[in-house]
Amino acid sequence: MVLRTTSPEHTEQLGRRLAALLAAGDTVALTGPLGAGKTCLVRGLARGLGVTGPVSSPSFVLMKHYPGSPGLCHVDAYRLSGPAEFADLGLADWQATSIVAVEWADRVAAELPPDRLDIALSYGAEEGERVLSLTATTRRLAAALRSLASPPLAGERPPRSGG
Repeated sequence: MVLRTTSPEHTEQLGRRLAALLAAGDTVALTGPLGAGKTCLVRGLARGLGVTGPVSSPSFVLMKHYPGSPGLCHVDAYRLSGPAEFADLGLADWQATSIVAVEWADRVAAELPPDRLDIALSYGAEEGERVLSLTATTRRLAAALRSLASPPLAGERPPRSGG
């Protein structure tokens, strides 16, 4: 499924809507170039889960946990040396009670669970536009994506088929 957002606020709004469809134990694998909106989407996830404090990329601390029911583990794999270092973060300890969102997931793909939601973000053709390609590997997450597509976000273009 492909969705388009027209601003950082719309990307964050999409994250809030997505949070309502996820459950503890879900992994969201985010990929895309610098500035494509990965952290913005995670900020929306956090807001959708009730996190009120600042949410920024954990680039230097590698992982930040936001408590809640479910909680949110936000991981930035950009500075990790590889999948083995990702495994050492101990995410399994948080998996039962939290949603895990991994930025730069392509760098640690070998350590990601096979059941997950993959979101590839890229720049759109217009200023501020982001293109989000979402792929679910479970039936539950696929159903969640279908409900996410309708109704579209304010200002969002309807999803394009085949993309």
